[in-house]
Amino acid sequence: MKYQKLLSEFEGQLEALEKGNGDILFKAEKGIALVEKCIRKLQEQVVGKSFPTKADEIYFFKHVKPQIFGKLIYYVRLFNIESKRPRGNNAAQIKYLQQHIDKLQTFFNDNLEFYNYYRRGAMSLDEHYFVRGNRDLRLPLESFHFLIDDQFSTCQDGTVATIMAYDMLIVYLKKEIDDLNNALEPTKNTPMEKPSKLFWTGSKTDLIELLYALHSSGSINSGTADIKELASHFEHFYNVDLGNYYHTFIEIRSRKNSRTRFLDRLIEMLNQRMESLDE
Repeated sequence: MKYQKLLSEFEGQLEALEKGNGDILFKAEKGIALVEKCIRKLQEQVVGKSFPTKADEIYFFKHVKPQIFGKLIYYVRLFNIESKRPRGNNAAQIKYLQQHIDKLQTFFNDNLEFYNYYRRGAMSLDEHYFVRGNRDLRLPLESFHFLIDDQFSTCQDGTVATIMAYDMLIVYLKKEIDDLNNALEPTKNTPMEKPSKLFWTGSKTDLIELLYALHSSGSINSGTADIKELASHFEHFYNVDLGNYYHTFIEIRSRKNSRTRFLDRLIEMLNQRMESLDE
């Protein structure tokens, strides 16, 4: 792919940044600089040039540019949130972070029609949304910085980038809230649970897909069980560390074809088993 080398280098730099030392404000500032540099390089490859086909143009503005531009929105918003975060007690911080989650969710509600279009992988309006020359005054504010160049903007690529950014921000904020809540909870003097002899030998992504499916079904504790509690039990029962399952769930939601690959495979294999027994 034409932009693959640039994207690979960019992702590598961000990964090194996230794994490196430094507080969150330092990483956000550094991330902003890295993303802006990458966007400028991308601009040079696009501005004043035509795409081979309309499909190539749609792909670029629907998938390539938002992937990078979303990181810029993420780091800018992250810096603003963290720089104003109260340094008082945990309860005050939790309230502050939750307020920002609510604000981010408002964006999804205000852009529900397009959000649903994008999430379900629809393509019928792509020529309007992701081809240069079309305009929509309802663009999110984060898009205005690059609207000065019509050759590098489409009707909704900024909205896709904002969706990606806000997904990442919500994951980050929820994890921060979880950590703060854990610090508030007193240590429970419960006996050590008996170690499980079962081991999950499939991929962690498959188990997380199953985890969210069970949680969504409401079949455990009449739907009152928290996703964090379920994840903890899964980890203990199957001797596996699920890592950042919030982030993995975002990746599952972003799949281009079937978003329920593991569940689809389970259905197929169960049907095959029943059919073989019927013979």
